Amino acid sequence: MSLTESALQSLQAENAQLREELQMRDQLVQQLSQELFRLVKGKTTVAPQPEVSERSKAQLQALREQLLGVEQQVTFYQEQIAERDAEIYQLRQSVQELNDRSRMLEQVVQELPSVYREKFAERMEPVKEKVAMLQKENRQLHAELQSASYRLAVRSKRANTGRPDLPSFAPGSNPGLNLPSFGNA
Repeated sequence: MSLTESALQSLQAENAQLREELQMRDQLVQQLSQELFRLVKGKTTVAPQPEVSERSKAQLQALREQLLGVEQQVTFYQEQIAERDAEIYQLRQSVQELNDRSRMLEQVVQELPSVYREKFAERMEPVKEKVAMLQKENRQLHAELQSASYRLAVRSKRANTGRPDLPSFAPGSNPGLNLPSFGNA
């Protein structure tokens, strides 16, 4: 579980707890207002005695202060809930952005082998051309070397015998062979 998800869950749990407390405060406010209403209504029907009146005023004042405190707490909790909701929204946005980025990176990673093959093939093309050119040049040089070796062998054979190296024909080996005549040259 990632840090943002755990933070989001803890904020949601805290938000739920604050909502429960707010609901409980609302119930208390409702009860206090009913009690105040009952006290005010009861005051008109029954003529209070002077000492009861002072006690009632003190209780009423205490209830008003308590009601004011509860209202302040309700306002405070509502502000905290609004802040938590804003944090939750921002965290959800962050999670969405991170998920989008993660998907994009996964796609890039999946495409890397094909991109690598393409780049490698592009870089290998000049190397292949150079190898082909060197092989052709090597064949040409090899052919020239064989030709030069043959000529050198022929020259060295002529130099050893003192006469040109001509093919020898055995008499009668090819009766249909006509040799050109050079005339009176």
